[in-house]
Amino acid sequence: MSGRVAFVTGGSRGIGRACALALSAAGARVVVAARNREKLEEVAAEIRAGGGEAFAVEIDLSSTDSIKAAFASASKDFGAIGILVNNAGVTRDNLALRMKRIDWDAVLETNLTGAFTCIQQVLQGMMRERWGRIINISSVVGESGNAGQVNYAASKAGLIGLTKSLAQEMASRNVTVNAVTPGFIETDMTNVLTPEVREKVLAGIPLRRFGKAGDVAAAVRFLASEEAGYITGHVLSVNGGMYM
Repeated sequence: MSGRVAFVTGGSRGIGRACALALSAAGARVVVAARNREKLEEVAAEIRAGGGEAFAVEIDLSSTDSIKAAFASASKDFGAIGILVNNAGVTRDNLALRMKRIDWDAVLETNLTGAFTCIQQVLQGMMRERWGRIINISSVVGESGNAGQVNYAASKAGLIGLTKSLAQEMASRNVTVNAVTPGFIETDMTNVLTPEVREKVLAGIPLRRFGKAGDVAAAVRFLASEEAGYITGHVLSVNGGMYM
């Protein structure tokens, strides 16, 4: 993927940051996009310190105007985007009986509609180039479900359906579309779990450990590579065996 431009949403921390660093190490020029400009600049500086090229751009996945502006700026100043990693996501957890419509809408709007809007910004360019990689970061709960997360699980399951449908639409143009479904990954979210909850979660993971952001990034790097050119419409689980 040497010289290809990769655009990573939610690129300021966690899985997104790890994906940006992994893609840069594989030779891509990386656009990191998120809401926090300061953290974005830190990741961009880290990429440059490693000898890579990086471009930081603010983006709000709940705003179509923000998405369009971010992609227009990245394409104009950094080059045509050949790899898109839809990683950004939010949670607004609650039991279905108590869930407010605003919390349902917020999660679907960012996690699913936002990802789709990002995809629309890159399709024409990828079709012209007859080369592209779209990688959607879904979740194990999009496959298994999870009590208290009907909105989040629905958004992540929706990404899987989007992935499979778009893969069929774009295959003739040599654009592959795949999804990665992380399980429990060591991030800010899992770090706040109580020891009791951690033990309960670990008991359901055959590999008996949480994953690392780098585990997900390695899957993304592979799916973005030339070697993965015959893989499309696939859902790659990175979950330690907790859902098979």
